[in-house]
Parts: sequence; structure tokens; C-alpha cells
Amino acid sequence: MIDLPEVRGRLTPARILSDLTWLRVGGPADCLFQPADVEDLSQFLNALDPNVHVFPMGVGSNLIVRDGGIRAVVVRMGRGFNGIEVTGNRVTVGVAALDSHVARKAADAGVDLTFLRTIPGSIGGAVRMNAGCYGSYTADVFVKATAVMRSGEIVTLNAVDLNFQYRQTNLPEGAVLVSVLLEGPLGDPAELHARMEDQLAKRDASQPTKDRSAGSTFRNPAGFSSTGQADDVHDLKAWKVIDDAGMRGATRGGAQMSEMHSNFMINTGGATASDLEGLGEEVRKKVYDSSGITLEWEIMRVGEPKAT
Repeated sequence: MIDLPEVRGRLTPARILSDLTWLRVGGPADCLFQPADVEDLSQFLNALDPNVHVFPMGVGSNLIVRDGGIRAVVVRMGRGFNGIEVTGNRVTVGVAALDSHVARKAADAGVDLTFLRTIPGSIGGAVRMNAGCYGSYTADVFVKATAVMRSGEIVTLNAVDLNFQYRQTNLPEGAVLVSVLLEGPLGDPAELHARMEDQLAKRDASQPTKDRSAGSTFRNPAGFSSTGQADDVHDLKAWKVIDDAGMRGATRGGAQMSEMHSNFMINTGGATASDLEGLGEEVRKKVYDSSGITLEWEIMRVGEPKAT
């Protein structure tokens, strides 16, 4: 039993997490903490036993929580952490703001963050994973972030601190992002919105957006620079090597590699975390056997398997 400090926000012991993830799987966290504001979060982390693990969670768009749950306090931001303010070509964003909302609000003000429009999830996750598409990455528009460290200290992190790489950063263990400053080029609002509509149409034509998925399952097995830019000479696509291994449409329990886009894993209904992760590992083995390529997970997998 974790000894929890008093808070102004909300503490929920043994909170099942499945309804908080896009794949709708997962067991309980030891506790779910929804802080009232930055000060509440800072005081909580400062008073919490330093041996207790803390796991920051966004909207669960890129996450498999294993069936046994997470032995940690899961920190999830909500209202009070989703503000969006535009000044000139800079956008200050709370980490709970959805990527799509940030792109639209920025476009209204003539700031080009259009690549965020089709990325699932929240800005906190986009920074944490250096999310990107259409040749643009979060690192390209990132200025700085405010975070609360595991000790409760409130700090400013710059790009050097995070060390942006392809689909990852070096965010310190237990640190919780609370806000981000982004900077994009200026553009005509009408043109920016038109571009996003075109991006949405292309996405919906090629990806299973109506199915229960977590976006791309595996990273593209390509060469990338430290800033996250693709090396086109060696660029390979995960969906292509999955297809070549004969795994498009493969199933395991309620999990399936989408027939529409083979790098999207979907919960067809009733899948467990074990089904999803097991299918992913089967795909990785088949791809390695077929091509010698080791696919790396893009979906984060956390927690423990269910006890048998």
C-alpha cells in the first residue's frame, strides 16, 4: 500500500487504465493522480516516497498497458493543462492539449504547425516521442518545455536537455512535462487549413482511422539523423517489410494487423494486451526471418503481464 500525500487534485487507487488508452486494454495502476495544477503536482512529487515509481500518461494514443497493470503512480493531466496561447509565431501549449487542436488553433493565427494535425495524441506525448509526419518533427518547432522533476523541482528543458532523436527523447526518469513552447513559420490561415484538410483526406484514404488502433506499431527501419530527419537513401517502410513477411491481416485473439495498413495494429473487439503484444512480437519474428530486419516498437508497452 502506497502512502500518498494529500493533494488538491484527484487520487484514484487501483484505477483500471483500459478506458484511458486508445487500444482499450490494460490492468490497474497502483494509483492514478490527476493534479489540479503545476503547484499541486510539484508538492505531490516532492512529498511522495522517492522509491515509488511515477509514470506520466497522456491520452494513451501510443500505449499498451499490460493486463497486470502498472506498479506505479500514473500521472495524467487534464483540465488546467490544455491551454493554447499564440503570440506572434510562438505557441504556448499545455501538455494535455491534443495535437490536432494545437494545429488548428495555430493555423487560425497564421502559424504553421500543420504537421501536427494528423498525429494522434497530446502535445506532451508528441514532445516525449518526437512525433512527426510529412517530413516534419516536433524537434523542428520545439523551443523549450516546463517540467516537474521527480523531486518536485520545476525546471525548464531545452532541446539539448531532451536530445531529440528519431521517435524518442531523453526525458529524465520520472519527470512530468507540463507545458511546451513551440515556434512555427507564418502562413496564410486559409492556406494552412486547406493543407490540413488535404492531409486528413490522404490519411483517411490510407489508414484505418475508424478502427481502434494506436497509430504506427513499429518504427520505420531506416537511417535517421540525430534531429530525426530521414535518410532517403536508406529509407525503408515498416509496412513494406511486414507485407513482404506475409503478415498483413495477421491475427492473434482479438488483435489484427490491419488489412488497410499493415503497420497499424487494431483491436477488433475483445483483444487483451497480451494478444496485441504477442501479435507484435510474432510480426517482428516473421520480418526478421524474412528480411533480417529487426523492427523496433513505436507503441510504448508498460506494466506487468496478468498473473496466471
